[in-house]
Amino acid sequence: MGKLVVLTLLGASLALIGERLLAFRERINATRELEPVELQNCYLIEGLENGSEDIDILPSGLAFISNGLKYPSMPDLAPDASGKIYLMDLNEQNPRAQALKISDGFDEKFFNPHGISTFIDKDHTVYLYVVNHPHMKSTVEIFKFEEQQRSLIHLKTIKHELLKSVNDIVVLGPEQFYATRDHYFTNFFLALLEMILDLHWTHVIFYSPKEVKVVAKGFSSANGITASLDHKYIYVADVTDKNIHILEKNDNWDLTQLKVIQLGTLVDNLTVDPDTGDILAGCHPNAMKLLNYNPEDPPGSEVLRIQNVLSDQPRVSTIYANNGSVLQGTSVASVYHGKILIGTVFHKALYCVL
Repeated sequence: MGKLVVLTLLGASLALIGERLLAFRERINATRELEPVELQNCYLIEGLENGSEDIDILPSGLAFISNGLKYPSMPDLAPDASGKIYLMDLNEQNPRAQALKISDGFDEKFFNPHGISTFIDKDHTVYLYVVNHPHMKSTVEIFKFEEQQRSLIHLKTIKHELLKSVNDIVVLGPEQFYATRDHYFTNFFLALLEMILDLHWTHVIFYSPKEVKVVAKGFSSANGITASLDHKYIYVADVTDKNIHILEKNDNWDLTQLKVIQLGTLVDNLTVDPDTGDILAGCHPNAMKLLNYNPEDPPGSEVLRIQNVLSDQPRVSTIYANNGSVLQGTSVASVYHGKILIGTVFHKALYCVL
């Protein structure tokens, strides 16, 4: 009888794991092939060959780009290179990327930048907030941007017990920001199990010097985050649920969910078109190719535009789609007055005039 019980439990467990693995393959679009949508007037950006995971463009047209992310299960084309922040001036006729110098005292050897967000103070000082993963931990680094010197002055490192497995960040005030936690577990194998079981244990955190709290939860894997142009709404990408959550910001910084926009593709970082308020989403059309990297059959890239975000019928269109022959593993797209930058987790970056 005891052996029968053991065999029954083992069989049930294997059946559950098998069902979850099949469901996981479906969630990450393991069999999807991409229909190409190409852009004209484009070129690959020299110097950005090992990632441009996140991009934030100032109203002046200066674009900050995070480079060199090392992340569990993701390909790494430059394992010995430390992370950098690049700058591009999109007002130039042929913009080029320039690595920003970082002030003495900051340990660049273990700089591993992920999501980024800028904040402009009342005196027009520009601050860059960077999600950093030194030694695979999570911190938020605050830098002051010196435009004339093309440099960053490191001001502060933020650590907190709730700021674990941080993916992205959106800053709305001095040391006031929302951040996404993309995994509940920080151990790689437990995080993988979490994804397979689809536990929906990740969340959005609000941070300020006076208060740190969870303000939205129940995500499969909370990823990219940004705000509407008027800062009344927060947009959160749930990468493995293939959707974007539209949340209203309350006076106490809590978030109230208004709606969810299903997209059918794995949504990474989000940006907002400064001219229209549309959401632009960098997406992974088939994440199996990202997790099981094969340069002969590379992961593709996809960029979506979501118009009329707050309406009952948002309009979703494809701006760019490539099978990996040009760009692999797109994570972000950002526009500035008819120009677009498309970045990737570990690969190249593309600049186009629309």
